[in-house]
Amino acid sequence: MGRLEGKVAIVIGAGQSPGQGMGNGRAVCLRFAEEGAKILAVDRDLASAEETAAMARPDSGGAVKASAADVTNGASLGRAIAEAVRLWGRLDILYYNVGVSIAGGDTILSEVTEEAFDRVHAINLRGAVMAAKHAVPIMREQGSGVILNVSSMSAIETTYPFVSYRTSKAGLIAFTQQLAMQNAAYGIRANAILPGLMDTPMAVDTRSRATGRPREEVAAERDARVPLRGRMGTAWDVAHAALFLASDEAGFITGIALPVDGGALNRIG
Repeated sequence: MGRLEGKVAIVIGAGQSPGQGMGNGRAVCLRFAEEGAKILAVDRDLASAEETAAMARPDSGGAVKASAADVTNGASLGRAIAEAVRLWGRLDILYYNVGVSIAGGDTILSEVTEEAFDRVHAINLRGAVMAAKHAVPIMREQGSGVILNVSSMSAIETTYPFVSYRTSKAGLIAFTQQLAMQNAAYGIRANAILPGLMDTPMAVDTRSRATGRPREEVAAERDARVPLRGRMGTAWDVAHAALFLASDEAGFITGIALPVDGGALNRIG
């Protein structure tokens, strides 16, 4: 315990989609709070962010606040980051967890529309760029900071069928590497996390609703594609990886794209 003691984190995408289980952003908030971080839990849906903050507060001594921001609006992200600094005087960790695929209208190349492509990229990639734009000057002045972007194994899986999600998440890896190299001299680390097949509301319940198939059927199909134990990962698997990368234990690690995928990468080589 206490691996993030004294650290201030802003988690963008701290709420979650409707459905069973827990999303990545919520699990990260809870895990960071357990380890002593002060957290601003940010989401477009303030009620969902408030729910996450309430769940995290027992482990944080009350130092978890909720805030609303629209990731498609750079000024909105800037206000959220400024709020974290106003509350606690610094910013140690920026965690960008927002992503949309099917719910944003993404589909295969022959059917994708300009509107869906732009919407997915505005949320998945441009939002991360704008959040970093506001966070980096603060971290540079401090001489330290950690930026974690949640990409996806779909960025490197050649069989992934949907155009917008894959390209936006691949772009996020490239941006994270650029962040790492351009800010290493200032003591800022930047890394990406690549979740594989996860049992989260966004990944499973959204697909169930979009296809009209039972959740159990969608989950079983995804489980069968995972090498490790034939079972999807959970939000806690992502949260544990995020905790390591956010902590001083990863103090010499920057510019990586870490798969959390149950061995799926080995099928690519």
